[in-house]
Amino acid sequence: MAGAGAGGGYGDANQRIDYVFKVVLIGDSAVGKSQILARFARNEFSLDSKSTIGVEFQTRTLVIDHKTVKAQIWDTAGQERYRAVTSAYYRGAVGAMLVYDITKRQTFDHIPRWLEELRNHADKNIVIILTGNKCDLENQRDVPTGDAKEFAEKEGLFFLETSALEATNVETAFITVLTEIYNIVNKKNLTADENQGNGNSASLSGQKIIVPGPAQEIPAKRNMCCQSS
Repeated sequence: MAGAGAGGGYGDANQRIDYVFKVVLIGDSAVGKSQILARFARNEFSLDSKSTIGVEFQTRTLVIDHKTVKAQIWDTAGQERYRAVTSAYYRGAVGAMLVYDITKRQTFDHIPRWLEELRNHADKNIVIILTGNKCDLENQRDVPTGDAKEFAEKEGLFFLETSALEATNVETAFITVLTEIYNIVNKKNLTADENQGNGNSASLSGQKIIVPGPAQEIPAKRNMCCQSS
């Protein structure tokens, strides 16, 4: 099957929606979850962003493999006192972005706890990408890329480093997750329609996708990081 093409604007036109994929953002407070969401959904970044209170979500419609996909991205406060939203927050989620701040080791050390919570409350087949945000602050780095890559490999996660400020890899991270979800859903449909093992089902990793701007090849699972200049 040909690689899935992805693209899309920042407004929802009145087109038919083929799929709605709910993706949740999780991680400690102040790692940049809301900024990542704003960059992806509206291509915006605010230096004076306030802490998220409770839960909010944004949508963005994209085209993947000629199908219209509405991404519904949910963002929640990382503070402990908002953890009561847990079960409703995760319900129906098919993708998750697990975010830490590369300049704050503690936010990375908490990732196993967030991952455990995610796996306790979400669908077992949820697509997860580990995301090290603020890679523009390379001179303040407190989490080596290798540590995160090793953790992602051990847990079977995708991995990318992003900068919401500079828009580095934000688009790529979301589209990696959305394309993987699409391929899994599409593979299930193919399996239902055809005999298994005929070799025509979509590959689940390493698909070539096209994002706005120069074409990029998404590397195979677990081998993605931000290249500092």
